[in-house]
Amino acid sequence: MKKKIHPDKYFLGFNIGGTKCSVVLGDKDFTIHEKIEFLTRTERGYREILNEFKDHVYSLFEKYDKKNLEKIGISCGGPLDSKKGIIYSPPNLPGWDAVPIVKIYKKEFNVDVEVQNDANASALAEWLMGAGKGSENMVFLTFGTGMGAGLILNGRLYTGTNDLGGEVGHIRLEDDGPVGFGKAGSFEGFCSGGGIAKLAKSKILYKLREGEAVSFCPSEDLIENITAKSVFEAAYLGDDTASEIVKTSAQYLGKGLSILIDTLNPERIVIGSIYARNEKIFKPHVEEVLKREAIPGANRVCQILPASLGEKIGDYAALCVALYGSQLNT
Repeated sequence: MKKKIHPDKYFLGFNIGGTKCSVVLGDKDFTIHEKIEFLTRTERGYREILNEFKDHVYSLFEKYDKKNLEKIGISCGGPLDSKKGIIYSPPNLPGWDAVPIVKIYKKEFNVDVEVQNDANASALAEWLMGAGKGSENMVFLTFGTGMGAGLILNGRLYTGTNDLGGEVGHIRLEDDGPVGFGKAGSFEGFCSGGGIAKLAKSKILYKLREGEAVSFCPSEDLIENITAKSVFEAAYLGDDTASEIVKTSAQYLGKGLSILIDTLNPERIVIGSIYARNEKIFKPHVEEVLKREAIPGANRVCQILPASLGEKIGDYAALCVALYGSQLNT
């Protein structure tokens, strides 16, 4: 069967997650032409998972000419070394110990390959085609399961000396508080799905033991079922305790943003996941703290925006790792 030649030049993105993986094929205009998704099944070990990526790429070569493949971009949870192209034991990928992923795929497909941690890859996506498009200095905050950042500074991705640039979740905002990123009172402890759940459990337990009623968690034996999602659902229904918990998280988000604004002086801070879904309830509390805490001149020129790519960000993130260099050179 004759191979199709459109697009003439294309890029591949590999998105590696602990639950799901995907291969996306796209062009320089950020159009995704094909997507193949599969379950990671980490118990198989990294070799089988990498081989499944290979198999899917070869299936795409039946439709798209192999010689038109320009580059492969990989988005994966850290820790990793983007310069050496090695993945080092991400928590959600057990057994991935010093996997030379770039070398493996360069040898297999004879094209340039680049890997970035998922926060940096998502920052590229929001910067190149999302809420950060057109900015020179942008911070992307994950605000999901954890709190991490991808930094675009002076029109380029900044990863730090050994790929630890942007680990803002580790910043301690209080001497004590919910544990996130292995540190009590951290930015991640107050501003992540897990952190909000911990904050809620602590506050609910205190109220119940003081004899106060909590409508969305009427007894102690239900506390372990509390999630960030259930807190927000209750807050939207007007529950006072849930609203207090959200306000606390929002105030600490404001403190964390103030540090970033004062330190990096960005044009935009783009926030994903939990904030993007709940901007309406967060925004007034965040703005109140920013007016009080951030340098006025820096705060004035910085927009706080929800991420715009939604559930598609993982696919675009991997593709944008591949597209990044070509976009800088156009």
